[in-house]
Amino acid sequence: MTITRRDLLRGGLAAALFAACGGKTASQRMANKDVPKKKILILGGTGFIGPVTVAAALARGHEVTVFNRGKREKTRPLELPVEHLYGNRDPEMPADDDKGPDGKLLHPDGRPKGLEQLAGRTFDCVIDNSGFYPRLVKASAEALKTSGQYIYISSISAYADATIPPNGGDENTPLATMDDPTLETMGDQMQWYGSLKALCEKATQNVFGARATIVRPGFIVGPGDPTDRFTYWPVRASKGGDMLAPGSADDPLQWIDVRDLAAWLVKLAEDGTHGTFNALGPSQPARWGDVLNACVAASPSAGTKLVWVPTEWLDKHGKLEDESFPIWIPPVDKFAGFHRFNNDRAEAAGLTFRPVADTLNTLLAWWPGELAKRAKITQQLVADAQLKGTPPPKAGEPGALRAGPSADAEKAILDQFRTG
Repeated sequence: MTITRRDLLRGGLAAALFAACGGKTASQRMANKDVPKKKILILGGTGFIGPVTVAAALARGHEVTVFNRGKREKTRPLELPVEHLYGNRDPEMPADDDKGPDGKLLHPDGRPKGLEQLAGRTFDCVIDNSGFYPRLVKASAEALKTSGQYIYISSISAYADATIPPNGGDENTPLATMDDPTLETMGDQMQWYGSLKALCEKATQNVFGARATIVRPGFIVGPGDPTDRFTYWPVRASKGGDMLAPGSADDPLQWIDVRDLAAWLVKLAEDGTHGTFNALGPSQPARWGDVLNACVAASPSAGTKLVWVPTEWLDKHGKLEDESFPIWIPPVDKFAGFHRFNNDRAEAAGLTFRPVADTLNTLLAWWPGELAKRAKITQQLVADAQLKGTPPPKAGEPGALRAGPSADAEKAILDQFRTG
């Protein structure tokens, strides 16, 4: 079944993906007797990866429970039939407020619930896509240690940059470290993100041992992505005119479509696959130029023309520091192997990749509805602040991309490039 533009524009992304994954009746989904029904817990489940994973699991006939604070569901409801457990996974902190998205108290005496809700519960598989600090991951894993499998979603950022070989690293590449493993902040430049992910991996393995599965995705892209990092390129190409293309057409690029990642996570749960995996594709690193040309081809009537600006020129004129060109990373120095990671182990475990054109076309269909949703959420937050007499939330223009140079900044760079 194809995800239609109408499905995406209505805002029912999770429901549309459920249908696209084959969401029919339970008997139809479970016709394949080689796929036993699994009880799956997702820690999180309402952000970017979560709803797509829920949809993929339901479409395969599995029973899904989600555990989260309920904050995001107040503005972006999870429109799928799952068991909800609301609370904070941090055993030292209460939930952000004492009411779930339905307005009901989370605890009979008014106190928000936490990991104690999971006491005595056993799942076939736990998927942790919301663990960023090792103390919290350890607490969650210990609360669920009788479950069969714990899949922790890490990141290729867990590798130490300086140790990634120029031809790309495999799962044995040394991991990032940090002097203070108790630190619970990403840092002002997100400098501790990768080190914390590596520590979270270790926390998972310390509790689950051989039953742990560590998944290290690269850039996760596709419908539902709140960062706009990959989305910037097809949306920019759809606007026409001269489009700044940084670097060289031969630069490598790797990513993972969220739908491919979610389907594979469910397969890992079904197969009981353990170990550590780099989760990004395509099978061989793509050429940056081919990806940008595909972005142009996705909006043929726009008449977009790529204007290549070499890395050396951007660096010489300080544009690599002044402007962010999302997803693309110059393959030099410590980043020479960044978009060349080996993914043989994941492919052997069943990870597959859809054509980039599929990702681009789906993003372009999803984008108008996402803009409308962002505008509505911004209006709602402003109205709530006015009622409470609090300062309005800090939010950018709802219609603006959250990544990539603005139109004015892009034009200024191109004008400077053309004049030398």
